[in-house]
Amino acid sequence: MIYERSEDSELLAKYVEEYAKGKVLDIGTGSGIQAEAALRFTKNVLAVDVDEESVNYVKKKGIKAKISDLFSNVAGKFDLIIFNPPYLPDEKLEDEKSKRITTGGKHGYEILEKFFSQANEHLNKNGKILIVFSSLTNKNKVNKLIKKNDFKFQLLESKKLFFEELYCYLIFR
Repeated sequence: MIYERSEDSELLAKYVEEYAKGKVLDIGTGSGIQAEAALRFTKNVLAVDVDEESVNYVKKKGIKAKISDLFSNVAGKFDLIIFNPPYLPDEKLEDEKSKRITTGGKHGYEILEKFFSQANEHLNKNGKILIVFSSLTNKNKVNKLIKKNDFKFQLLESKKLFFEELYCYLIFR
């Protein structure tokens, strides 16, 4: 199931255009929106996703892509890592396919916890991370996860929607 363009994708893409340079990794590429935005500024972009349908879709657009659960099938270091994670808390009524692209774990932040614990190994010395997540994810917990893994962050923009607020962060060492 391919994650389609939505408010969080648009918010993140706005900043990808500002920070994309050098070697870029787009994790959870979905329909490839972030990878496409990055390719306008650098030609060294790798898009990864756990979903084979998404990877094949992005490859058809001419973007280098492969299947990977976060960094599991990724080698090397990057100047920019982009991640539009599944960040919503688990909803028991949601079907499994939909959960895979929207749910970040029981509380919504578990996938971010795993991501931050691995990100340092794949980030160049002056590399940056761009993420987007929701107020439904527990912003304070996300902030603590970032700091726990020796990163700093800057809120680039927040956007209020009718049932949540989206946050776009720039993360660095």
